[in-house]
Amino acid sequence: MEKYQLSNGMRVVVEQIPTVRSVSFGIWVKNGSRNETEQNNGISHFIEHMLFKGTEKRSARDIADLFDGIGGNVNAFTAKEYTCYFAKVLDSHLPLAVDVLADMFFHSKMDKDELAKERNVILEEISMYEDTPDDRVHDEAAKAAYGNHPLAYSILGTQETLESMGSEDLLKFMKDRYTIENIVLSVAGNIEPKSLLDLLETYFGHYQNHESTPAIVTAPSFVGDYSFFQKKTEQNHICMSFQGCAMGTPLQNAMILLNNALGGGMSSRLFQVIREERGLAYSVYSYHSAAVDSGLFTIYAGTAPKQTKDVIDLTMELMHEVGKNGLTDAELIRGKEQLKGSLILNLESTSSRMNRNGKHELMLGKHNTIDALLTRIDAITMDDIKEVTKQMLATPFAVSMVGTSDKAVVNLRRDQLVSSVV
Repeated sequence: MEKYQLSNGMRVVVEQIPTVRSVSFGIWVKNGSRNETEQNNGISHFIEHMLFKGTEKRSARDIADLFDGIGGNVNAFTAKEYTCYFAKVLDSHLPLAVDVLADMFFHSKMDKDELAKERNVILEEISMYEDTPDDRVHDEAAKAAYGNHPLAYSILGTQETLESMGSEDLLKFMKDRYTIENIVLSVAGNIEPKSLLDLLETYFGHYQNHESTPAIVTAPSFVGDYSFFQKKTEQNHICMSFQGCAMGTPLQNAMILLNNALGGGMSSRLFQVIREERGLAYSVYSYHSAAVDSGLFTIYAGTAPKQTKDVIDLTMELMHEVGKNGLTDAELIRGKEQLKGSLILNLESTSSRMNRNGKHELMLGKHNTIDALLTRIDAITMDDIKEVTKQMLATPFAVSMVGTSDKAVVNLRRDQLVSSVV
């Protein structure tokens, strides 16, 4: 992987993979729901949608037809801290993909009629999301963990905030946030670097929107609160969240390994005890989500109301056990192999390589080789596991639930694991 800069200072990361015939190209912007306010929540995701709704040269249909016509794909996603617009095409079609994405990025019309239609599309997306309680509970988990901090904001926004936004609002927000300092171009696949840089210079080198005053981003405090969203459901959907590790910190790999052992797969403790041995849930798992300055370790389970207390009690027992005794040697060894396997397998496509390079350059400004990462994984010790466990259980955990009644969790003592760590 090589790093370059265009004449205007825009960063470019390139990974040449001559053994493939595809190329993935992504425009990464350091902007997401974290960079919003309560008043404009959802604007980053709204902008992402609108960039596909037509330019001065191409209609939305033209853009779709063009990529379908060359057997490629184009898409985008908005996250808490970044937005990415990307395409994957045959290497011979890369100039066309760059042309279209640059056209969308710089010359989207933001037509008022299209904006009204797309607003309704997003409102339908929100309605669909509201009808999916096992998705909604994770937003509630962020609120319980971070309170009113922007990291707890919904990526989709709300009906009230979306209805207050016009084309001018989206364009002004883009001017403020879509600056050269906040943009990284990431390319991976069968390319020749010199030709690629000439191509990117042609389409992106003219951009001169520099950041006037760097935005102030404050780190969240883990508040360990409780959030309940009442909805008529057949199951209770529950999340328990603990302090995790920030992106790129030395103990992040140990946290991921611990997550794998607790609830990251079918062999994990949560899955084996709650689903396989007791049959109390169809879906039970854990995950770790990392931001640049914070992280969350979250356990999720969906279960019948009458079984909710049993699921929570078993989860508490498992967390108490890992706090007191840590992992076994077998879990540590298996966890390392899991981490190494998933790392290598996840990098077997040009799109995954483009994603990894773009995200790391945008959020961290640094990169590690695969060999260096494998060495770090092999170096994880039991002391590292104890340290991240101590961090997780240092404060009361957060609880969120979506269901008909919160009777089973409203009085749950969220501080009961604080003294578990030896």
